[in-house]
Amino acid sequence: MQREKKEKLVKFFEIVGSLLAMVYSILIASNSGNEIVGFTLLLLSALLFAGWGAIEKRWSFLLLQIFYIISAIVGLSRWS
Repeated sequence: MQREKKEKLVKFFEIVGSLLAMVYSILIASNSGNEIVGFTLLLLSALLFAGWGAIEKRWSFLLLQIFYIISAIVGLSRWS
């Protein structure tokens, strides 16, 4: 992958993943009945972060994101 393209992709994953994680955290913490939306945002955020980890070959970070992906799936299954 070209260096410039890789850097743009990583930056996109980092920014969008972080924003989604912040909204997810607020939705879950607020206990406002938006758990399905919150866990969906967690799943999307973790997928973006997993992509970032894979591109950068940060294996422990990728492993953590796999844990979050599983957590999101569990949350979605329990709340749907």
